This record gives sequence, structure tokens and C-alpha cells, in this order.
Amino acid sequence: MERLDGGSAVPPSLRGGIVALGNFDGFHRGHQAVVGRAVEIARAEGRPALVATFDPHPVRFFKPSAPTFRLTTLAQRERLFKAAGADAMLVFHFDAELAAVSAEDFITQRLVGMIGAAGVVTGEDFTFGNRKRGTVAMLKSLGAAHGLSSEAVPPVEDEGQPVSSSRIRAALQTGDCATATRLLTRPFAIEGIVQHGDKRGRTIGYPTANIDMRNYLRPAYGIYAVRGRLADGRILDGAANLGVRPTFDPPKELLEPHFFDFSGDLYDQMVEVQLHAYLRSEAKFDSLDALIAQMQRDCDKARLILASTRP
Repeated sequence: MERLDGGSAVPPSLRGGIVALGNFDGFHRGHQAVVGRAVEIARAEGRPALVATFDPHPVRFFKPSAPTFRLTTLAQRERLFKAAGADAMLVFHFDAELAAVSAEDFITQRLVGMIGAAGVVTGEDFTFGNRKRGTVAMLKSLGAAHGLSSEAVPPVEDEGQPVSSSRIRAALQTGDCATATRLLTRPFAIEGIVQHGDKRGRTIGYPTANIDMRNYLRPAYGIYAVRGRLADGRILDGAANLGVRPTFDPPKELLEPHFFDFSGDLYDQMVEVQLHAYLRSEAKFDSLDALIAQMQRDCDKARLILASTRP
């Protein structure tokens, strides 16, 4: 699958495509419905299927001091879009220039001109253009005048409420991995490069892979049953501390998975860590022996949980 720059003309082989347009952070069930419909139309009409997303997220541009909230990186979204059947991912770099583009110009200059789209699929609540003046109604009427079809997919509901990224964030912030997994259709996953740390875990028999949280949403601090995916495709079960390690000084925020029965070197490798279940909150222990005993209990519990969950 190709990754394209939304500020440049699309290659001839991908012009005339059907574009799924949205932020798609998390790529949850609602987003999947939008992309799935775009792919369905594209396949029926013999056209390319493209997924257009924005990076950074518009909220980060307008509110740079907002707490971290991302559910996926661009690399994760690219893999998810590919698995959904898309032929290319189109990334609009959201900056002052793009924020100033009128809704009308976004349709005529970007979608029709640069991308050469034949059709666009969005969610019903999608807005775009300067001051969010663009609506699905405008997209339908103005797009039609330029030969651009459009379709708005209604929200997907779960337990009587629309599936949304905000619901997923709220679930993760309370340690409710089950709800987040159901809305995402997969466990929430944090991806990062394994860093060198102070290697305390190794000295007590529980080596960990230290991963910086970067711009990801901060789920509830605590201990999780996790499953890791290595760059070579191997899948590893484990338990992880996500937080600031209150037993040790100085506090340092990290995701620290300990993978069961693994002894290799993961430094400087990219690892994706899925959060399957929240086991307990972080705690400060009076001694290393007390910490080690609790870590063993955590690992035993994580093994039981993961044994009933397919990779």
C-alpha cells in the first residue's frame, strides 16, 4: 500500500478513486464502517480505494497544550487501512495553511484537483475547511457539480450509544480494556522503540522492555496483561507496568512490558504492546522482596487471562 502526501498531486494510477475521508484516530468500528463502504464502492466500480487522514490531529494544531490523546500512530493506521482493503493512505499535513483552506476550495482544489477523486465517503458528522464550515450537505451539493459523488455513513452504535474515539479514551482512562477492545475490534496497542533503561528488572528476574509513551493517550496507570508483537512478527505474552514506577526514584513514565519466557535483546527494536486486561493500580512497596512477590502474582494472573485469548 502506498502512503501519499495530501499536499501533492496523486499519481495517475490512483486518480479516479473512492476516498474515505476522516481523522480515523483509533480506527474503531465507526471508522471501519466508513472505510469499508469506500472500499465496497471502489471494488464495485473498479476504482482505487484511498483513505485520507490528518496528521497531526487538528485538535493538536488548534490546542497545542491539550493533554496527549492519540490512539494510533500513522504507521499503525497505515497497517489497519491496508488490512481493511485500501490501496493507499493519503496524509493531509494539518498546519496553518491547511486550516485556512475554505471548505469550497478543499472540495474543488484538493479532492477534485489534487486527488482527482471520483467519490468520497465520510461519517455523517464530518466537518472540514476553515472554521469547520464544510458539511456533508455541502460536500454532496458542491461535489456533484464537479462530478464528485459523496456518501455519509451513519454512526455505528454499541449498547445504544455511538461508537466514538472519546468513548474509547474514557474506557482506557478507567482501565476498562474490555470496552475499549470491543469498540476498537482489537486491543488498544502502544508501539515504540525499546530504550535502554536502568536495568533494575533484570537484576530481580523480571527484565522489561522500556517504551516511551510519546503522544499516545495515557490509559490508567497500573499493571496490565499484555501481548507484544515484535518487528519480525513474533508474538509474546507478558505483564507490563504502565506508569511512573513509584517504588523507584526518580519517577519516570514508561510502558515496561516483561515478556514471559523470553531472553533475547530487544534494544532499539520496534515493539507493539497490546493492553488486554487491567490487573491492578500502581503501588509503592516497602521492600524488593514484596515487589517481587507481587510481580509473580501479576504474571501468574496475566498468564491465565492471556491463555484464554487468541493472539
